[in-house]
Amino acid sequence: MSKELADRYVALWNEPDSATRGELIRQLWAPAGNQVLVDPPEAIRDAAAALAFPAPPLEVHGYDALEARVTRAYEMFVEPGEHVFETAGEPTVLLSNLVVVRWSMVSTGTREVVGGGLDVLALDGDGRIRTDHQFIGVS
Repeated sequence: MSKELADRYVALWNEPDSATRGELIRQLWAPAGNQVLVDPPEAIRDAAAALAFPAPPLEVHGYDALEARVTRAYEMFVEPGEHVFETAGEPTVLLSNLVVVRWSMVSTGTREVVGGGLDVLALDGDGRIRTDHQFIGVS
C-alpha cells in the first residue's frame, strides 16, 4: 500500500492534464487535507528575518488550494520539459497511518538529480492524506 501511495503521490506532480491532476488530488487527499511546506524558499525566510520573525511554514488547505499548489510546481519544474519528479527509494512506514515518501527532481536531459526532499504523510482512516509535511532539500 505505501509503495502504491508513494508512486501515485509523486506521479501527481508530473501530471500534465489539469483535470486529471484535480482528480488525483481528490483521490489522494482527504477533503480537509493540507500541505505544509516546512522550510519555505530563501526569499521568504530572508523577508521574515528582516522583520525579526522566524521563518513561517507555508500551508495550503483543501482541494482548490492543493490543486493550485501542485499546478504551480508543475508549471515551474515539469512543464518546461527540463525536470521530472521521481520516487527516491522505498517509502518508510513510521506508523500505520504515517508514511515518509522520498523524492528527487531529475534532469530529463542528463538524468542527474538536481533536487529533492521528503514528505511525511499522515493518513486518515480511509488511507487518504490528512496532512503532508514537505521538506525540500532533505534526503
